[in-house]
Amino acid sequence: MKRGIFLLALIMIASTAFSQDYKLHPVYIFSFTKYIVWPDAYKEGDFEILVLGDSPIVKELNAMANAKRTPDNRKIVVTKIESPTDIKKCNVLFVPAGKSKALGDVLNKVGSQSILIITEEEGLGAKGSNINFVIREGKLFFELNQGSMTKQNLKASTELSRLAIQI
Repeated sequence: MKRGIFLLALIMIASTAFSQDYKLHPVYIFSFTKYIVWPDAYKEGDFEILVLGDSPIVKELNAMANAKRTPDNRKIVVTKIESPTDIKKCNVLFVPAGKSKALGDVLNKVGSQSILIITEEEGLGAKGSNINFVIREGKLFFELNQGSMTKQNLKASTELSRLAIQI
């Protein structure tokens, strides 16, 4: 219950004051680590976040990674990759708006691997990303694509599902 209250508070804060400087994105992504269940093979070693291409989120994610660990006490490692061919086993893959056109290649490369694909451009949730950040009326929200989550053997908690825009 305490986690649900935390996530709800996060959503309320984000929906009242969105900033394009990516300060809130890492907070969301860190929260997702508490509400997404990965298969056992993805629960070993470091918690890896890949970022496709250049994005200001890399700096913010690195700051978060230096300050926090996952709920199961794993170190968070952030790596910038240049192309979908560089995708390797990881927990999260962030595709910034500037690389949105590569989503098809990303989905082909990831296939059914249990990699949480997070995007940030209107319409990409419906095109196959698992979570898609969207801005509605100047506020940051996220969409959740349950179909793609199931395909990749990822499970979102009920709390996360309730707060998301379902696709």
